[in-house]
Amino acid sequence: MTKENNQNNLKQIIDNLLLINLFTVIFFAIFFVFAIIMRLNGIFIFIDFIQSVWNPLVVPLITILILGAQFLGLLPVQLFSY
Repeated sequence: MTKENNQNNLKQIIDNLLLINLFTVIFFAIFFVFAIIMRLNGIFIFIDFIQSVWNPLVVPLITILILGAQFLGLLPVQLFSY
């Protein structure tokens, strides 16, 4: 029973981290569209911010999101039966 409880706790932690990651990626996508619109209006500060955080922050977030989705898709279904 303890092993099953530990698996459920680990699954819950991974699910929460991936959920936070998903909403962070969505936020940056919306902010990117906003920055493009502001750049077209002549305000460059938002697109400069996106360019400064793209490689160190956004690319790893997207990579973790994609790898997490693939990993969860490869896990056996028995781990997710409640």
